[in-house]
Amino acid sequence: MSEILHNGSTSRLPRQVADAYVDDLIALDPITGTYLGVAESSPRLPDFSPAGRAAVAELARTTLARLDAAEALPGADSDAERRCARLLRERLTAELAVHDADEDLCAVSNIHSPAHAIREVFTLTPCDTHEDWAAIAERLRAVPGALDGYRESLALGLERGLYGGPRATATMIGQLATWAGREDDEPAFFDAFAAAGPAALRAELDGAAAAATAALAALHDWMSTVYAPAVEGRPDTVGRERYARWSRYFNGTDLDLDEAYAYGWSEYHRLLAEMKTEAAKILPGAGPWEALRHLDEHGTHIEGVDEVRAWLQGLMDEAIENLDGTHFELAERVRRVESRIAPPGGAAAPYYTSPSEDFSRPGRTWLPTMGQTRFPVYDLVSTWYHEGVPGHHLQLAQWTHVADQLSRYQAGVGMVSANAEGWALYAERLMDELGYLKDAEQRLGYLDCQMMRAARVIVDIGMHLGLEIPADSPFRPGETWTPDLAQEFFGLHSGRPADYVASELTRYLSMPGQAIGYKLGERAWLLGRENARAAHGDSFDLKAWHMAALSQGSLGLDDLVDELSKL
Repeated sequence: MSEILHNGSTSRLPRQVADAYVDDLIALDPITGTYLGVAESSPRLPDFSPAGRAAVAELARTTLARLDAAEALPGADSDAERRCARLLRERLTAELAVHDADEDLCAVSNIHSPAHAIREVFTLTPCDTHEDWAAIAERLRAVPGALDGYRESLALGLERGLYGGPRATATMIGQLATWAGREDDEPAFFDAFAAAGPAALRAELDGAAAAATAALAALHDWMSTVYAPAVEGRPDTVGRERYARWSRYFNGTDLDLDEAYAYGWSEYHRLLAEMKTEAAKILPGAGPWEALRHLDEHGTHIEGVDEVRAWLQGLMDEAIENLDGTHFELAERVRRVESRIAPPGGAAAPYYTSPSEDFSRPGRTWLPTMGQTRFPVYDLVSTWYHEGVPGHHLQLAQWTHVADQLSRYQAGVGMVSANAEGWALYAERLMDELGYLKDAEQRLGYLDCQMMRAARVIVDIGMHLGLEIPADSPFRPGETWTPDLAQEFFGLHSGRPADYVASELTRYLSMPGQAIGYKLGERAWLLGRENARAAHGDSFDLKAWHMAALSQGSLGLDDLVDELSKL
């Protein structure tokens, strides 16, 4: 992708513009640099103040202007350049819409806030050498400034009448207390992290960790005494205008929200019928959630935290061995994935972190134990097909593997949530289609996971937009959705414990429009596959389609269906 001359000046094609954006973004956002594996990012943290967020927005505006010029150049209409330009324009436009609405000034969540990003990045920062730990000590010293910038943004939000939700605020205050070592008999996160460092840096690491912990405690106290009273009584929901903006950000398209809500209900009714069939095989005469409660006590389970981590690793290793060469063609470095236990104090949902650009840090799945030591496996099988293989890991690691054919932006920065979550839910369905859910127990667990995603569409759109529950619903027909009704509905239609349900609802309230992307993204992947199958007829090759689909980088949902249908 060499530079070319245009009208007497040096110009760049879209992929070069995208990669220049990544370089400039890393300078402003070292957390992104760490996710990509850029060693120079390890000592630093972003500026989360209003000025810091404004600098990121200005970079986006400058990049969009450069993209306008790039798209007019010869060669910009190739498939590779066109896809990159399509993604870059859509993502930066969506991000600017969020920034320009001052959403940065009320970013309070139980899973998605600057404070969460600061904490999580330490779990991905290299820590193998003395130099690595020296960089960690410097990054620890940067924590107070980064948290102060975040607090400055929240304080400006209060001045402008922009509020995080009370429920998310209360939950986050509890998380900050845990991270600061004030609750649950857990050591402070930064103190425990620094304790693994070398003896030669002990005093430096301990001092830096103590300052970072004190900054967490100070943020906790400010949110408890200043922020929480200011947001008390405010709505947890965001309304149609803000929801549409966030939905665009997380899904990469302007959705028909009423159609999506109706689709969620259609999937609910379809899945409920299937769940009743599987439940009868487990406990004759029982409904789905009675059967799941039975499995909680009497189903297959793993005892022990170390044991469940090893079991999940084995599940992913087995999937790689069985799928490679039959339904996928995997590079050797993509075949490596690690199972990890998530540090305490986070949200309840499992998650995945991508490999670094050079694969020196592999892709990793993370299981929050929530203090448990006994783990029923009925839903873990499908969940790890989602988080690991063939789900998030195969897609995001493949993007990294083919980054030289795409751009760094497409492979590691411009991810559309609904694209990735849709693939991961498609991966669960694929494993069901291929017969990997071996008994009624595992299949009911899979259907429970699918039902959770359908319920997300219903309650996320329903409560934020204040929609009516339809007449054919077995739950509160004709009533208007509220967060309390959403939690009740979710609890009645999920095999998960109450603390998980509460954590999920807080997540939906503080990340409006994100949770719907799983089911709507899966629908996009399935439509793209069926369109491609119809176009090719008997010559359709599912393995070839999978690899082509996984090698095109991220796209928003409309663009995704369009591109998948052409493969």
